[in-house]
Amino acid sequence: MAYDKSIAAFDEAYKVIPGGVDSPVRAFSGVEGTPPFIDRGEGAYLYDIDGNKYIDFVQSWGPLIHGHCDADIEASVIDAVKRGLSFGAPTTVETELASEIVEMFDTIDKVRFVSSGTEAVMSAIRLARGVTGRDNILKFTGCYHGHSDSLLVQAGSGLATFGSPSSPGVPADLTKHTLLATYNDIASVEKCFDDAKGDIACVIIEPIAGNMGLVPADEAFLKGIRALCDAHGALLIFDEVMSGFRASLTGAQGISSVKPDMVTLGKVIGAGMPVGAFGANAEIMAHLSPEGPVYQAGTLSGNPVAMAAGLTSLRKLKANPSVYVDFAAKANKLVDGFQKAAAAVNVPMITDVRGSMFGFYFSDTPIKNFEEAQGNDTKMFAKFHKGMLDRGVYLACSSFEAGFICTSMTDEMITTAIKAAYETMSEIKG
Repeated sequence: MAYDKSIAAFDEAYKVIPGGVDSPVRAFSGVEGTPPFIDRGEGAYLYDIDGNKYIDFVQSWGPLIHGHCDADIEASVIDAVKRGLSFGAPTTVETELASEIVEMFDTIDKVRFVSSGTEAVMSAIRLARGVTGRDNILKFTGCYHGHSDSLLVQAGSGLATFGSPSSPGVPADLTKHTLLATYNDIASVEKCFDDAKGDIACVIIEPIAGNMGLVPADEAFLKGIRALCDAHGALLIFDEVMSGFRASLTGAQGISSVKPDMVTLGKVIGAGMPVGAFGANAEIMAHLSPEGPVYQAGTLSGNPVAMAAGLTSLRKLKANPSVYVDFAAKANKLVDGFQKAAAAVNVPMITDVRGSMFGFYFSDTPIKNFEEAQGNDTKMFAKFHKGMLDRGVYLACSSFEAGFICTSMTDEMITTAIKAAYETMSEIKG
């Protein structure tokens, strides 16, 4: 494929945007080549400004569960836009979307909408600290919860791609209250609780991590965390910004028996629009302003256009819950095909699937935590990514990101992607 226009566009962007991109991982620094500049999306396909066509397994990093330009969502957005882009005032569509979410999740009585997953997590942690009167929080190495100061410690995703464990500009006085444990290692969590001596406000975890690749938490591990939180009076937060409505209709909570105290959501509930949310039972949410003293606000929170898009998207999912069976079938077919393509040239690969989410590593051992994820062959991934892109398959440009299936994908598309994997692996090894 030719990328001449994208290369020129990247050079121009670099002059006026740091790194040429508005989110670091998009710069393709963890893979080979230059990022294609996208012109439009249609169903499961992306088209770049050079006219190249790709099967899109990124889907805007998760939210486009119905694919690009879904007719129903598009119609609801156009209708909302005609009424106005933003009011900074209450609308009934906020209540409608909130009601749908509350009905779906046993752990949520009330939900507050914000404009991003970062904002949702930041606000949920402030609320947890306000409810408990404690300062310390516990997170897991490799789990990415957005770029707020307290959480930008040993994160995965883009930071893993760039090999940086945290970020300059984050004050030590803030991060000293962030305790780190190892994913899928309950002993490390027990040690944090012992060391903190009763001063942990909350434990936040991606129950299905999607920012160190796809790494699900073991059920016994989640049960152990739940028991420790109960014993020490800490709140358990499930960060389902990525897994919510993706792993199942109710995210990880549709798979695990463990129930959190608080949930953060994002991506899918906006169907591609900037949206985040956090929710809990009525008692916890009563601490939030204006009912309680914990302050949180946002002019664009509950934006009517985003709410309309999300409402249509969720109602489509609720009307056809069997779609998750189809998601899993296609995701499993895809990664099984990738694994066989790698095996055909004696290259090891580990794969996993949760609903419409999938992940793969060039590794010969199962991945259970961030340290193990960092041991995967990132150079092989970079070559694989480039070969697949050149064959019209758009994968996440980091080995530390999950991939996604959408409702627009067909078995023929999956077969095409698998064929591309065989050709790519043969080219690499040849």
